[in-house]
Amino acid sequence: MVVVNGKSLDVAGKTLKEYLEMANYNLRTIAVEWNEEIVTSDQYEKIVLKDGDVVEVVSFVGGG
Repeated sequence: MVVVNGKSLDVAGKTLKEYLEMANYNLRTIAVEWNEEIVTSDQYEKIVLKDGDVVEVVSFVGGG
């Protein structure tokens, strides 16, 4: 299981990009931390999620 934003999900074996797209995240408006490391969008395809990984996804929201 992979922990994403505090929830255990069965997404091991998928790339980070596959997960983010499956979860309908807008890749242009998020920041991602993977195992306590900030990752850039060009790394999303290279990271294959495995059991025990911890991912945090933060969305940017405009306001005023």
